[in-house]
Amino acid sequence: MQMDRLTSSDLDECVSLAKSRDWSPERLKWELLFEVGEVYGLRIGGRLVSTVVLTNYGDRYGVISMVLTAPDQARKGLARALTQHVLEQAGERVLSLTATPNGRPLYEQLGFETVGEVGSHAGEFTGEPSGRSRPATPRDLERVLALDAKLFEADRSVLLAKLPGMRVIEDDGEIAAYGTAWDTGDSWVGGPIVAHSPGHAQTLIADLAQGKRVRLDLDTRQEEMSRWAAAHGVTPFFATKLMVRGGPLPGDRGRLVTSANVALG
Repeated sequence: MQMDRLTSSDLDECVSLAKSRDWSPERLKWELLFEVGEVYGLRIGGRLVSTVVLTNYGDRYGVISMVLTAPDQARKGLARALTQHVLEQAGERVLSLTATPNGRPLYEQLGFETVGEVGSHAGEFTGEPSGRSRPATPRDLERVLALDAKLFEADRSVLLAKLPGMRVIEDDGEIAAYGTAWDTGDSWVGGPIVAHSPGHAQTLIADLAQGKRVRLDLDTRQEEMSRWAAAHGVTPFFATKLMVRGGPLPGDRGRLVTSANVALG
């Protein structure tokens, strides 16, 4: 058994491993994870049989994702070994992940606690554009990065710089909402969406989601947002538990409407 830090040359194997577990291949998402995160894998006889990704946002916070094991290698401790490895790599950072029922017992054993639930919604957006948002300018991006660091309480600048098509809503000279809808290779993910209010978030999503099959990952406590999304064709299809290790989640979670993706926090 060989543990490696993977590179983009291993992308095809990662996509194949995801398919073997009936996950969406999401090739473009994997490409982004290789750019902004640390991808680790285990090989047996040269074959990639397990993966995990650690994405760090500065020295305070990180996200664990893409914990995958080939079906014929399940229940052999491979996921545990990889996850323990990235816990060591993360150091003192607060870590979060989203867990399916199958994965939750392992994460609890490794010190993660459930702090919430993420409801994933998907569908062809049927609403009308609001016309209130606009493409972000270079000056906007500077302000967005400063505001995001303040609200998220961690440095997401590397991630935000990689996500195309950012739009903003400005009220009285201040950024009231910002976000992107980016292609994962399977659907467009609306996120991150950061807004002063649900109304601002809905207005921004309406402009970002035009003509797209979109996915929104919402805290299940955001009932107003969930009802609004479902009324516009983006309906709930799956829920995972949000789990944290090492301290409370950083940031103003009331204004962080959607994550960049459940794999990216």
